[in-house]
Formats: sequence, structure tokens, C-alpha cells
Amino acid sequence: MLDLQHLRKSFGDHIAVADLSFHLDKGEVLGFLGQNGAGKSTTMRMVAGVLEPDGGDAQINGHSITSARREAQSQIGYLPEGAPLYRDMTPVTFLRFMADAHGLSRVQRKNAVERVIADARIANVAGKPISALSKGYRRRVGLAAALIHDPAILLLDEPTDGLDPVQKRAVRALVARMAPEKAIVISTHTLDEVPAMCSRVIVIDKGEVVADQTPNALAASQPGGLEEAFIALADTREAVS
Repeated sequence: MLDLQHLRKSFGDHIAVADLSFHLDKGEVLGFLGQNGAGKSTTMRMVAGVLEPDGGDAQINGHSITSARREAQSQIGYLPEGAPLYRDMTPVTFLRFMADAHGLSRVQRKNAVERVIADARIANVAGKPISALSKGYRRRVGLAAALIHDPAILLLDEPTDGLDPVQKRAVRALVARMAPEKAIVISTHTLDEVPAMCSRVIVIDKGEVVADQTPNALAASQPGGLEEAFIALADTREAVS
């Protein structure tokens, strides 16, 4: 469903993504990990069609993000870190706006808004101004917006940021329910979220894949588990560079 092919991106002399390739199938939930500056958000922005790659491509359900961007983007639900929201809108009006932007009919829009409000558990704040909501609720509104058109592929950058433990559990349950019918990429710094949500882990450094395993296999590679394995990979790369 998602096929990254030698993606590259530089900002001046800084190479953000050097040469990144991987394939993700339906039913997979990928934990996309790396240190700050490893190229995670840049990669997700290129895959979502927000940022133009310097080279390479991403195939989204068979559509090229470089040559068939509109078709590719229609298959993606993207939750960026710090997702921008129209703060003077309510969640309901914002979600209706997003549904209209995706070309949903009036009937489809009504059903979609009701569905994502329930999925994101924001019914109790649906009529309040977004500016009055907590960080956790704003994050959940952003998640609802990413789901509004029921996309085949989800790109979720820090989806549990700002959520309390109960809200995090609800997001994990939602991901588990959606996983069989979608391909999901989750970028996070919260490593304990990875085995709870993900079936596969890719660790990148300087925009290159340095590990591609199951969470359990990566955790088993170090006595201290997943966190120590992640640190060991980072230390190895620093030593090499």
C-alpha cells in the first residue's frame, strides 16, 4: 500500500533524508523511530505531498506522490506534529470543512463527522471553540480530521502527544481496530507506545534505515529492552560518523 523509493531531501548543505526506501502492506502498523533530526517528520511530509522530494518517489496505493499527487493524497490521512487547526471554529465545523475539502457529499459528510467524533472521543467538546480546548483535545480533533475521509493509509506524527493515560489507551484501541484494513505509520518519541500499537519498527538515522524489525525482536537485541536497543543504535551511528 505504501512504497518509498529512494526518497532524498536536503536543506542547503544539511542532508535530512539521504536515501530512504521501505514497503508497507495492508494490516501493518509501523513504528517510525529516530532521534531528533533523523529525518522522520521530513519523510512523512514528503510522503504526504506537503514537501517536494529532491529525488525518489513514494507510491501511495499505486499513485505517485510526485506525478499523481492529488490521487495519492486522497489515499492518505495525515496528522502532522502540532497539527494546525482553525481555532475560531468548533470541532464540528472544522470537521465539516475538512469533509468538504475531501469532496464528500452532504450525506457522506454527516456520517463521516459522526464517525470520527465517536472514534476520537470528542463528543463532549464538539460544540466548543477549538481555542478553548486543551492540548490533548486539540490533538484528538486533529486525529479526527485525518480520519474524516476513511483513508487507506495513515501517517500519524506523535498521535498521543499531550494525551492523558486514558486518552492514550483509547488511541491505542482505535489504531488496533483500524489496523486490519489500513497501513499505518506512527512516528513517536514515546517508546513504550511502540509495542502497544506497532507490528513493525523502522529506525532511521540521517534519513537512512538502520533497523527494520518487529518491536519484540528489536527489544530482545539489548538486555535493557527497546529503549536500550534504540540508544545502542544511536551510539553505534555516532561512533561510525
